[in-house]
Amino acid sequence: MPLAFSASQELQLAVSDQPDRLASYLSQTDRVVRALFDPSQLKALEPGHYRYSVTHLQVFKLEIHPVVTLRTSLAAGKLLLESSECELEGLGLVDDFQLTLGSWLTAGAAGLEGQATLAVAVSQPPLLKLIPAKVLERTGQSLLAGILLGIKGRVRDQLIKDFQLWCQEHRGQPDSES
Repeated sequence: MPLAFSASQELQLAVSDQPDRLASYLSQTDRVVRALFDPSQLKALEPGHYRYSVTHLQVFKLEIHPVVTLRTSLAAGKLLLESSECELEGLGLVDDFQLTLGSWLTAGAAGLEGQATLAVAVSQPPLLKLIPAKVLERTGQSLLAGILLGIKGRVRDQLIKDFQLWCQEHRGQPDSES
């Protein structure tokens, strides 16, 4: 039986400086993705598609290195960011690994609103067979929750800084020409 665990995080972030321009900024999908992720770990594949090498994660004695293919789209005023595939590099012990990311950001009345859900399904590696599945699942949920908190922190710090820079770069220009 595969292990399965997930975590979700919601975002309500007030933006005091030019919140009316957030929707135009979010339509700059490539720029937003580059502000959200470490550029040294991100590779653009084609418009709206990226490959992201997640920082090495340590789970008990196993070190894992997920590489996720992401795609972006705009729908109903929301920037959607979803995983389309994922693989584990350097770990031949796991036959079936599935990581799913579904997230969105939108410009709300007072700032940014969003939600992200991260889920993993994986067979129990032989090295961890002695550890009860419930313990592994709780550890996995904690790990995923930590990843989502990190992403939320990047939204709060890096994305807002980039939004402010974008506003300065496009000062006086209509948003539709950005």
